[in-house]
Amino acid sequence: MLLGAAALAFLLWEPHLEGRNAQATLFEIYFRDPFLAYAYIASIPFFAALWQAFKMLGYARQDKLLPEAAVKALRIIKYCALAIIGFVAVGEVFIMLNESDDRAGGVFLGILITFGAILVAAAAARVERIVQSKEPCEKHSRHPGR
Repeated sequence: MLLGAAALAFLLWEPHLEGRNAQATLFEIYFRDPFLAYAYIASIPFFAALWQAFKMLGYARQDKLLPEAAVKALRIIKYCALAIIGFVAVGEVFIMLNESDDRAGGVFLGILITFGAILVAAAAARVERIVQSKEPCEKHSRHPGR
């Protein structure tokens, strides 16, 4: 939850520090910059995945982690990571096609975010397969008393 709160605070605080927005009003910052609006929309999958991870941790803490719920949450996390990759790719194209004084910084941040999202998607897919494969094994165990 702290990660989500920190990310939300950064999303709201950072535009005020940017060079071209230093003297702008709140309306100018938030309603006249299409890339900023795009960044806010693109952050929705991050918060959705964070919520699913938080729900899974709550289930695990209570020892109520059902395989169906875990598989569903992991699948949502995987799709959210893939959506983040797609949003970053479109954002990179936006950066490259427009006039920008710092393209290299934007591209580098996009690469970092993409790399992290790839790791999250791969880990979620792997754990999803493990959870799915363990479910039938527990039902058809040769040694039910053990």
